[in-house]
Amino acid sequence: MDSSEITLEAVSSVSQVAAEDWDACANPVPGPAPDGLDALVLPDNSGCNSKHYYNPFLSHAFFLSLEASGSACARTGWASRHLLARRDGMIAGIVPCYLKSHSQGEYVFDRGWADAYERAGGRYYPKLQVSVPFTPVTGPRLLIRDGVDMDEIGAALATGIVALCQATKASSAHVTFAREAEAKLLARHGFLQRTDQQFHWQNQGYGSFDDFLATLNSRHRKAIRRERREALAAGITIHPLSGNDITEEAWDAFFAFYMQTGSRKWGRPYLNRAFFSLVGESMAKDVLLIMARRNNRWIAGAINFVGSETLFGRNWGAIEHHPFLHFEVCYYQAIDFAIARGLKTVEAGAQGEHKLARGYLPQTTYSAHFIADPGLRRAIDDYLKRERAYVAQAARELTAAAPFRKTADEEHE
Repeated sequence: MDSSEITLEAVSSVSQVAAEDWDACANPVPGPAPDGLDALVLPDNSGCNSKHYYNPFLSHAFFLSLEASGSACARTGWASRHLLARRDGMIAGIVPCYLKSHSQGEYVFDRGWADAYERAGGRYYPKLQVSVPFTPVTGPRLLIRDGVDMDEIGAALATGIVALCQATKASSAHVTFAREAEAKLLARHGFLQRTDQQFHWQNQGYGSFDDFLATLNSRHRKAIRRERREALAAGITIHPLSGNDITEEAWDAFFAFYMQTGSRKWGRPYLNRAFFSLVGESMAKDVLLIMARRNNRWIAGAINFVGSETLFGRNWGAIEHHPFLHFEVCYYQAIDFAIARGLKTVEAGAQGEHKLARGYLPQTTYSAHFIADPGLRRAIDDYLKRERAYVAQAARELTAAAPFRKTADEEHE
């Protein structure tokens, strides 16, 4: 019997964890898999970390860029409390965790819970947030090193989240955009279950964008072709940039787009200019910047991150409005890239039923919530039961309304 002890601690910065230790837990595959190779599949114990694909948002470099730039720090309401599980001195598991004074930048909305609790005389903040800040992308939240007992370390981390919640006098702990298996594991430790949906594009082995279009019904094929033509009708050209092609001048332009669009949508954009330079320096191979140009100046762009099998679309912005340019830069160019690279999936960010008509289908997302107050917990539990039923029904209805041809012999143009 293994008599070694698991110890838990919380650190106040990702910089206090060596990059090799963090990445050994977060991304066992050290980078995008070579073209044509399947991702590494490891034995399935707890289900939390059984299939390891490279996810750039889980990397030490990404968290360090967020924290070192001051985008995610105590001043902005994201005070790091990363939970570490050690066995015999070695970091065996990590939970990326923040002590928060608000509910901004999370994309899983609990403001109604906070308002109700505070009207009843409670104190909802601070709370613990287990997530990648400002990033609505599903991935492991209980990061477990290869070669350790995943069940044991997973249980220790789940228990540790609750203990950290109590130690920090937080009202609650929220594990968002987790994998389904993680949400189920956390449920066994008293966490409530919540679901939502996003819209993802799936690559069915297409050789070209036209191959993808051939799977759609005639009305949607024609609409997408028209949108792609009209998006560029004003003399706009599209420029995918990656690696060393992304200059500081390109980052300056993209940040201007991001600030203008973010200020209009959220009031205060979450990421500062320094973040983009840091990401450009440390994660150049993982970044795809799709930029639009007209009259010799950049007018719009979208930032994407490249995983071993998924293209993750993140932020978009523009300083000129042109019909359908958003769809071209964010959705259609992403599909083009995924087909060319042989990626299986495009995740185009949070929400957006308009993506359905463009071939992006509903996918369920999962979160888990520990609520310390028994009364608030009962009220939220009842609400979540109804919400899960609604989300499931909406997914069925949206899937049925997908733009794909219903029969193999439906007429092409």
